[in-house]
Amino acid sequence: MKEAKQICPTTTLGKMKEGALMVDVRNKSEVEEVTFDVQNYMNIPLNELEDRINEIPKDKEIIMVCLSGGRSLKTTYFLMNAGYENVFNMRDGIIKWAAKGFPTKGNIQSLLNDDSCDCSKPNCC
Repeated sequence: MKEAKQICPTTTLGKMKEGALMVDVRNKSEVEEVTFDVQNYMNIPLNELEDRINEIPKDKEIIMVCLSGGRSLKTTYFLMNAGYENVFNMRDGIIKWAAKGFPTKGNIQSLLNDDSCDCSKPNCC
């Protein structure tokens, strides 16, 4: 199995400007609190991905995102196994995106002041 391609928020922002599609796998309540403010964005919660995979085009660059990069990494591998070739995982998720001051909508303070993150876990913070 090939290794997933991982990119940082800065590279993601550049790819978004070039027409890549961002797929956010966070659940609806997370997205309602704070989300990415970009074109070519779709939210498919992780628990719906298997049923909704056909909504994700194979002919575009796809960037998988979530809160901190863990769930999106799993879904990057899922799409690779389903035949997607131009799929990337954005490391560190919307937490790092918001910390860099990139475009968001909603309450970013809820991300930046999140004490519930356990940084001993891989792909956290």
